[in-house]
Amino acid sequence: MSEEMDMAISLATESMNESIERLQRELRKVRTGKATPNMLDSVTVDYYGSMTPLGQIANISVLDARTLSISPWEKNMLQPAERAILGANLGVTPQNDGEVIRISLPPLTEERRRDLVKQVKAIAEESKVGVRGARRDAMESAKQAVKDGLPEDAGKRYEASIQKLTDDFSAKIDKIVDLKEKDIMTV
Repeated sequence: MSEEMDMAISLATESMNESIERLQRELRKVRTGKATPNMLDSVTVDYYGSMTPLGQIANISVLDARTLSISPWEKNMLQPAERAILGANLGVTPQNDGEVIRISLPPLTEERRRDLVKQVKAIAEESKVGVRGARRDAMESAKQAVKDGLPEDAGKRYEASIQKLTDDFSAKIDKIVDLKEKDIMTV
């Protein structure tokens, strides 16, 4: 019986870790005023009929704090890469000089920074919903185990350990969001 509960806690932990990883992936896409190649992770280019991530057809480098440089491996991919960046709605305009594509990031206004913080908090709330969903599933397993013959005090101990796990993951999410918020609000 305790093996089933250990398995339920293990599954909950795995699911909560996935929520944290998803949060970190989504937060990488949020602009902080500094140029990072991660901003272009979601951009896909039509590469000979298949949609391919921009990073797989070009070298993406940071020229300075506010400028990215994209050098496609093949010169005929300049136009499709430029169109893909424009189509990704990143709020930036690529500049093509025939050799490389440059993206200059404008400085963030105070209002835009506040909007980005709201966006980050919304993404964090989605992650917390994922964590609470994993908790709910694990709690249901604990209650079912008690119905199936697990002693009630053992069931309560499992529920307490599931709740502690949930609290720990929620605290991790809050810490990640606080760091991102500081990063966004730093001028």
